[in-house]
Order: sequence, then C-alpha cells, then structure tokens
Amino acid sequence: MKHILYIIGFLLSLTVFSQQEKVLTISDTTLINRWAYLESNWSYKKGDNINWSDPKFDDSSWTKISSKNLNKPNNKIIGGDNEIVWFRKLIKTDSTFNNPIVLNVSQAGASEIYLDGKLVRTLGKVSSNPEEIETIISWKIVFHLPLEKNKEHLLAIRFVNSQREYPKYYMNEGLINIQATSLHNILTTDPRLVTPRKEIRNYVNNLYIVLGIVLFMFVLFLCLYIFFKREKINGYFALTSLLYSCFLGTVLLEYKTNVFEFQYDYIIGILDVLYPLAALYCIYKIFNKRIGYFYWGIAVIGILSILSGFLVSSVYTGPIFGVFILVEFLRVSSLSFKSDKIGALIFLLTGVLNLIFWTIATLDRLGYINLPQLINYAPFAYILLPLSIAIYLGYFFGNRSQSLRLNLERVQKLSKEKESILSEQKDTLEQLVKERTSELNQSLVELKATQSQLIQSEKMASLGELTAGIAHEIQNPLNFINNFSEVSNELIDEMNEELDKGDLEEVKAISLDIKQNLEKINHHGKRADNIVKGMLQHSRSSSGTKEPTDINALADEYLRLAYHGLRAKDKTFNAELITDFDENIGKVNIVPQDMGRVILNLITNAFYAVNEKKQRDINFKPIVTVSTKKSDQHITISVSDNGNGIPENVKEKIFQPFFTTKPTGQGTGLGLSMSYDIVTKGHDGKLKVETTKNKGTTFIIELPN
Repeated sequence: MKHILYIIGFLLSLTVFSQQEKVLTISDTTLINRWAYLESNWSYKKGDNINWSDPKFDDSSWTKISSKNLNKPNNKIIGGDNEIVWFRKLIKTDSTFNNPIVLNVSQAGASEIYLDGKLVRTLGKVSSNPEEIETIISWKIVFHLPLEKNKEHLLAIRFVNSQREYPKYYMNEGLINIQATSLHNILTTDPRLVTPRKEIRNYVNNLYIVLGIVLFMFVLFLCLYIFFKREKINGYFALTSLLYSCFLGTVLLEYKTNVFEFQYDYIIGILDVLYPLAALYCIYKIFNKRIGYFYWGIAVIGILSILSGFLVSSVYTGPIFGVFILVEFLRVSSLSFKSDKIGALIFLLTGVLNLIFWTIATLDRLGYINLPQLINYAPFAYILLPLSIAIYLGYFFGNRSQSLRLNLERVQKLSKEKESILSEQKDTLEQLVKERTSELNQSLVELKATQSQLIQSEKMASLGELTAGIAHEIQNPLNFINNFSEVSNELIDEMNEELDKGDLEEVKAISLDIKQNLEKINHHGKRADNIVKGMLQHSRSSSGTKEPTDINALADEYLRLAYHGLRAKDKTFNAELITDFDENIGKVNIVPQDMGRVILNLITNAFYAVNEKKQRDINFKPIVTVSTKKSDQHITISVSDNGNGIPENVKEKIFQPFFTTKPTGQGTGLGLSMSYDIVTKGHDGKLKVETTKNKGTTFIIELPN
C-alpha cells in the first residue's frame, strides 16, 4: 500500500519550470492555481559537509541533473542505503511576485532544507550514524520558504536515503521531489490545492468510505448471526468483514502516522492474507464445497507470503497470493454454475471485474498505459469480493423468504379446503374416539388384572423356590422334638421305677434330664415356628411397614433356604457358600418381607448361573458369595457368583419387566424388575450390577444409612 506514494510521484503530470535557465525565476503567473515541480538545474554531490549549504561555496564541479526524483535521475539511485547526498539550486522571484512561496518535499528518507546557508526546515533526522536516522513521510507537510522579491537565493537539500531493517532485501527507491505553490493557493477553498498529493488524499478518502461500508456489513451480519445462529454463513461473513475492517484500519493508521513502520506493514500483510482466505471460505460454504487441497494449498501460499515479509516487501509477494485467490474464486464459481446459476453469475462477474481492474492497474504500473487516477479506485476493487458475498446472501435470504411466503399461502389455501372436510369428519372422529376410549379403558382394567396375576405368580414362584428348603430346614427341629420326646418318655418310666425303689436322689437326677429335654424340645419347636412364620410372611402381601431388621441374619437365612431348595430339586448340585457379614451393621430399618424377596431372587439367580456353567464344565467349582458392609453413606448387600457373566446387550434390559434369559416356563421376567422397584422405590436405594464375561456377576444393593 505505501508504495503507491512513490508510484504516484512519477505519474503526476504537472507543468514544470523551464529546464534551460540556470536560475529558476518564479512569478505570479508561474504558480496560478497549481503546484509545480522544482525539477531543473540541480547540482548534487555524495558526502556530507555543512559548508555545502553556503551560497559562496563553489559547486561548479558537482554533477548537474534535472529530474522530478532528485535522488533517482535516469532511473539510477544516487544515494544508496543510509548515504547522505547534497542537492543545490539557485532560485529567485521576479518583481511581479506578491505571494509567499510554499514548498512540499515528498520523500522516502530524511532531509534538511537550507536557504542561503540557514536551516529553514527539518523533515525527519539526518545523520551519518544509521541508527540515528529517523525517516518521515512528508507528503502532507507544507512549509513557507522565505524568499525576497527579485533576489537570488541558494536552495540546498541535505538528504539521506534510509534502508529499513525489514523487509531485509527491500530496495528503497530513495524518493525525494520538491513542489512549490503560492500561499494564496494554500488558503483557497479549492481542495485540489490544499496539498500537492490530491491522488493520495482521494485514495485515503476512498479507504474511509470503504471502511464504513465494511463495518456496516460486519455489524449487520453479526446481528443476523446472533439472532439466527443456525445460519452459520452470517457468522463466517461477519468474521470476514471484521478482518477486512482491521486491514483497512491498519492501512489508514499507517498513513496517519507519517512513518512507515515494519509492524504496520507486517500486520497489513497478515490481514491481507486472512481476509481473502475467510472470504474464499464463505464461497465454499455458500456452494457447499468441501475444503480440499486447493484451499489448503492457497493457505500455505498465504502463510509463505506472510513469512516472506521479513525478507521481501509484500508489494512483490502479495500479488502472487492474490492471483491464486482470484483463480480459485473463479474456479469454484464456475463449478457451481449448474447447481446455483444466480450465485455463480454474481461471483463470476465480480471475479471478472477484479481481473480487468488489476490487469489495467498492472499495465499502468509497468508504464504501458498512463492512468494516474486509477489507483484512487483500488479500495473499491478490494471491496468487490466481500460486497458480492453480501449481495448474494441478501438475494439468498430474500429468495428463501419469498419461497416461505408462497409456501405459507399454499398451506393457508389447503387449510381452507380441508377445513370443511375436517369439520365433516369431526363428529365421526369423536364417535370413534369414544368407542376406542371405552375399549382402551376395558383393556386397561384387564391389563391391571393380568399384572396383579403376574405379580402374584412371581411371588408364588419365589415361594416355590423356598418350599423345598423350608421342608429341609423344618425337618431338623422336628427330628429333634421327636427324638427328645421319646427319650423323655423312657426317662419317665425309669423315674417311676426309682420312685418304687425309694431312691429319691436318682429320681431327682432323672427329672433334671427330663427338664433339659423339654427345654430342647421347646427350642426346636420355636425354631420350627419361626420357619413357618417366615414362610407365611414371604407368601402374603407386604404391609409396606418398615421395621428394624437384622440384615445379616436375613441374608444368611435366605442363602441357606435357597441352597437347600435347589438341592431338593437337584441332588447332584453342590456349591461353595461364602459369607462375609459386617458385624457392625446392627439392625436396618427395612420391610423384611420385601427385602427378603429381593435377596432370595438374587441368590436364586446366582445359583442358576453357576449351575448352568457347571453343566457345561464338569471341572468348574461353583461359588456364591453373600456379603454386607456398612459405610458412612450407605449399607451394601452384595450377591456374587463366578458364572458366565451377563452379555452387554442383555445387561441393559435385565431390569425391564417380562425380560428373561431363562428358557420358557422357568422364569416370568418379573423377578429383577420387582426387586429393582422394591429397592429403589420402596427403600430409596440403588440396585446395580457389575459383570465380567466368563468371570461372574455381582448384584449390589445400596440402602441409605
């Protein structure tokens, strides 16, 4: 961007003074309504001597030149990087000149302006030490040159061409040219005479116009994205507009500083890559194209262009990246012509206009044509791409809104047509709804009855599991009662015999034995009574009343009952029973009948699992473990087996009602479902399962502490 300054300096076609006179004579008519270059009859010499500003110094041996760019006559730079050059020229005003002279020195370096040996203006800082040189861009600066009427003066320029640290291999053109006008022209209201760089001023003004347009697009599409986040293309384009705004803002900031700083150039170079990539990304999304090798290849070229900014000016690397962007822009638009003719035409037209403009601009820059005002319109060429996207998005959303409006009208028309049909069918449907509702109510009643029967069936099934175990358990105390009754009967006979003999001591001893037998009969009678009561509690419906219960005793009892019940069915079945009860649990507030059903169901399932594995592997040793544990948060009851485990696809369904993996007739599918409801809903606990293939399964009951 900054090099436009230098290019425009060569394109201005202002009237110049005569190059034949040794002394430049200025009159009122010379500067009427214009700026004029002081380009003729200069003497120059490389080196640095403050005495060279003295009018008495003889510069007849110096080289003579006539050139707009004093430091580059005949397209060859006089003063190279950080080299000081002196320029001298005689100048005077004639007797008719009544207006003070105003000068403008446009430069890419630093200079000191001397008149008759006296320093009248410093632009930047000239120094023989490169580190002390301060470059200033002075295209906006004008200053008074105090000439006396009809007197010959010596105008001397001390100039240094400063080479910037970065880009490392950027060749500075060493621009310095001088223009003059009258103070009357500066004070006029004619904007063309305020500064000698009308082209640059117009260029900057156009940049401000474009910046305003782009910021408006950013705010507009950002709001559209915020309120309609499903339309992500609005967000992409808002980001593109933001990047472009930052690019334009940085360019304007650099112009405002009057100093070309590398950080500005580098930021401009980065943004000059990012916003075209963002715009190209929007084109891909608009046409639903996949981001592929072409896009990433162009992105790599852009990154290389940014990195090359340390070595070569972006003036040379930027156009290469721009060509690839434009080519891909045209390629994607062409490929999308069939699917989206309007969008493709909009973007193809934009691409062609860009191509035409930059082709003409390149020819102008190379000198094949002469269009000095062309560069003023470059900002509008920059905005063509984002503006075309905005136009297309406006067309797209407008077209979609029109389509929605037409669809709405069709829907309204169909609604009116169907309204009468719906009205006629309303009574019929209401009648059908009543009939179906009645049928559903009847089905619901039947379903509830069936559900109650199934639940009762599940209870009876679990009761059946207990029957054999209870029979085995109750046989033991009955055997003891019978045995001790027979023994007591014999002891009574013996006691009668001893009474006849009169041996009271022996009678007392026998009576004590009878008493002990009666105590044992009473103990085993109570044991049988408890077993019968437990069976009755298990078989009848639960009252739902919680009561303190010894959970260890409950688990141990149902473990033995379940084991003996299975043994009664299958005499060949054997399993190792392991218990690990936490003695610190104490009594837990539960519904004993319900929790007993849960524990019995889990233990029965564990026996079923190990028995199934045993039938397939005769060397397998079945193990069922029941354990309890108390923690600060909850009480845990675990039932583990070393069977085959539960498959993952089955594990998710085991707590569903009526789901069972057992063969037909061996399970209702309600055991685990009821157990889950008892634990979670009846006791505010959790019922979890942990299983490993071929290693076994553990069901865990967690009850609140």
